[in-house]
Formats: sequence, structure tokens, C-alpha cells
Amino acid sequence: MTITLVDLLNTVRHCRLCEAHLPLGPNPIVRASETAKILIIGQAPGTKVHQTSIPWDDPSGKRLREWMNVSTDTFYDEQKIAIMPMGFCYPGKGKSGDLPPRKECANEWHQLLRERMPNVELTLLIGQYAQKHYLSDDYKNLTERVKDISSAPEGIISLPHPSPRNQIWLKRNPWFEEIVVPHLRAKVSALIKTS
Repeated sequence: MTITLVDLLNTVRHCRLCEAHLPLGPNPIVRASETAKILIIGQAPGTKVHQTSIPWDDPSGKRLREWMNVSTDTFYDEQKIAIMPMGFCYPGKGKSGDLPPRKECANEWHQLLRERMPNVELTLLIGQYAQKHYLSDDYKNLTERVKDISSAPEGIISLPHPSPRNQIWLKRNPWFEEIVVPHLRAKVSALIKTS
């Protein structure tokens, strides 16, 4: 018997695979539907998202919605936009910010979830962890990968993390706002209109 997306999401939300390593305990954050045309794959929830259970419910999410040029209502309409981080739970604090997302989630759940989202036409890979997991390319770093939108695989857009901590990167790379953001907005707008 094939498991439905609804049943799979219920299983994922009760996942305890890496509970022993999570300082705030498990709270898997994922949103998906069979009709979603856009899939956002980021890093892992921060402490605020852990508390609210609302993905991208922080300054990073506000900036991401600005880059995509979508309203909060559209962003959280899981019939249109699915959200599946590399790590579903808050991983804890490291020396210079949050720890990397734990690897169990992507290895255990990503393929199963993606198989049940047949209408996804655009995947946003946000940050180095998502890009390294999903792309096998020859780029030396995130900047090169984000900049070369013409060589990206069909249906994939690589983005830097929209965290306020990335302000220096954004100032050093004005081409991102001039070239990548308009490209992103055009792709998102076309898919939102047809959903």
C-alpha cells in the first residue's frame, strides 16, 4: 500500500530520529501539498520558528518574501508553495550562529516527500547546505553558483541565505538584486498565477 502525502507528513511531524541531539527537542517543520508548484529548501528552523512552528517566520523570511515578491498569505499557502528545510528541527547554537542542519532529515524524508509533490516546477535551494546536497556541479562556492543562473538545472534557482547576517554579501554582490532577483520574481509570478 502506498503511503499518501498526508500520512507521510503526519509521520514526519512525529519524527524523533535525532531527538538526543536537539537542545530544544524535536519539532519538525515542513509544509507540502500535492498541488504545490514551488518548493523552498532552506537550512533548518531557528529558535523563533521552533517556538511558533511557522517556517520562515523571522527577518530572513521577510526578506525571502521580498525577493520572491509574494505576500505573506501566498507564501504560506501550501497549495502553492511547499517548504522543506534540509533539517526539519532547530539544530542548536554554534560558535557563529546556528549549527548546520542535521543530515538525518534529508536522508530519511526528502525523496519520499518530493515523490509526493508531482506538480513542483520550481525549487529554490537556499544556502550552501541545500545546494551541496542537490547539485553536483563544479562551482567553488555559493557566490559562483548563485551568479550563474543560465547554467542552473531546469527548475532550480540557487539563492544565498536571506539572513540579516548576509548583509555584507549582498552589498558586495549588487548583481544579485539586479539580475537574480528579477529572474526569481518572474519565475515565481508565472507559477503563482497558474496555480
